[in-house]
Amino acid sequence: MADRVPMTKAGETRLREELQKLKSEDRPRVIAAIADAREHGDLKENAEYHAAREQQSFIEGRIQEIEGKLSAAQVIDVTTIENTGKVIFGTTVHLLNMDTDEQVTYKIVGEDEADIKAGKLSISSPIARALVGKSDGDVVAIRVPSGTVEYEIEQVEYV
Repeated sequence: MADRVPMTKAGETRLREELQKLKSEDRPRVIAAIADAREHGDLKENAEYHAAREQQSFIEGRIQEIEGKLSAAQVIDVTTIENTGKVIFGTTVHLLNMDTDEQVTYKIVGEDEADIKAGKLSISSPIARALVGKSDGDVVAIRVPSGTVEYEIEQVEYV
């Protein structure tokens, strides 16, 4: 059996919604498009048929991918965990850059949910790995491509 992969409750919900849409809307639409294209005659030279089959292949592959991710997921809902002030998977961390006094906020999420522009860090990223296990008030030195940056953990939220 594959290793369990951590995922937030929101990440699981988003994947389940995508899976539902693929199965209830996209799959039937493509099946109808294939049937329609078949009615146009010779399948060897039917671009509509080939495009619909390619789209069907993509949809079926994505369904399998999502089902695989959900079956391997260990859903962690931090709102049900007591806030000890410690950084763990799923927490939102408010940091203060000790050199520039710039404040940043990151939510530590699973690899599939990561979106740095939205402030969502993958649990396997160097920053998240350096933060996990630390607490409010701790100063953490994080190695980044440009050197080492020191952050103070101002607040840890279990939201």
